[in-house]
Amino acid sequence: MKYAEVQKIAKDTIEFIKTKITAGMKLTDIRQLCEDKMLELGADSFWYWDIGAFVFAGDETTVSVSGREYVTSDKIIASDDIITIDLSPQNNNIWGDYARTLILENGSVADDINSIRNNEWRRGLLMEEELHKELVAFATPQTTFEELYYHINRLIVSHGFINFDFLGNLGHSIVKDKNDRIYTEKGNKALLSSVDYFTFEPHISVPNSKYGYKNENIYYFNSGKLIEL
Repeated sequence: MKYAEVQKIAKDTIEFIKTKITAGMKLTDIRQLCEDKMLELGADSFWYWDIGAFVFAGDETTVSVSGREYVTSDKIIASDDIITIDLSPQNNNIWGDYARTLILENGSVADDINSIRNNEWRRGLLMEEELHKELVAFATPQTTFEELYYHINRLIVSHGFINFDFLGNLGHSIVKDKNDRIYTEKGNKALLSSVDYFTFEPHISVPNSKYGYKNENIYYFNSGKLIEL
């Protein structure tokens, strides 16, 4: 499989789970459905600590934790809820990496961000979209990971948000061994174009909020232009 094919497994799994999530479900059930679906679609394993789907809901969406420590909680989905799902399929050591924060209203996943009634949740998801637009507008093959780190974190703060990542970074390179990843972090002078693919996954919130937001895509350069995989 190619990288785009494995990433499509993750994207299709998110679209699938949107139709399955209902109030009263356990997070463990959502995780199982996602992992089973990725295997059905062609994943042969999961690259991040053998966990295919990291699932958080409600006040857990502010949690930023390494896969080494992650345990899916027994939380039950409410009729109006916020859920973050982060997927890590792989096939023959080719990774996918894709995350979305979903909003449940009246027991169904809201498809249109602008129609979300909860102002805080709507604003968080719209800010995630804005950060991805800014990434594409700002990044060039000559941009370093550190430059991107500073630029995006300044934007996050200027809009009244905070970066919740447990390491403070915004993403990582896509490699064959998770220990070989390099990060969008302070001090990383490597060019974005020095890697074949990298993730952009800002995990943001507003100060003193119970809720966090995540939107993750993989990006690469094609003829000098940044493209979503």
